[in-house]
Amino acid sequence: MVMEKEYTLVILAGLGDSGPEHWQYHWLKHFSNAIKVEHDSWDRPHVTHWLARLNETMTKLNKPVIFVAHSLAVSLVMHWVKHNPDITQIAGAFLVAPADVDSADHTPEEIRNFSPMPLERLPFPSVVVASENDTYISLQRAAFFAQQWGSDFISVGQRDHIGTVAKLGLWQEGLDLFADFFQRRVVSQR
Repeated sequence: MVMEKEYTLVILAGLGDSGPEHWQYHWLKHFSNAIKVEHDSWDRPHVTHWLARLNETMTKLNKPVIFVAHSLAVSLVMHWVKHNPDITQIAGAFLVAPADVDSADHTPEEIRNFSPMPLERLPFPSVVVASENDTYISLQRAAFFAQQWGSDFISVGQRDHIGTVAKLGLWQEGLDLFADFFQRRVVSQR
């Protein structure tokens, strides 16, 4: 498969990590070209530490990168892009269930240091995938972020936070959305 030979998928998990029941864990096993950024503190994240770890990971990669971010890691991507405006290594971003780091009503205090959410337009193709009943963000707010970032926007109906609780396993629907995004937006941009 072209994607697996020419690109690296960088899996970015959110608060608490993505355990063995999470679709990101399954994707890490499914794609031979996937790697995961590991953090020292999954439960008490700090944006500067997470950015440093992502920077460290990115310096080791020599192929175009597609970010596959979930929840808090979506804001990590946005902060990383803000601090690295001349990036050419990123081919795209698949952004799932962004956590509304600006909202005390939707997200816990321990992630408030990721606020404010950067709203700059992304310089590469991206898609935001959101759920109608996500407790960490309203569908309207997720659509707003997608618009600000210049991302495609997809609602997958009622899938909670599109994580472990939703019991998605490999999440075939997500794989199909990712394949469509890759062919339609990433390959066509190269």
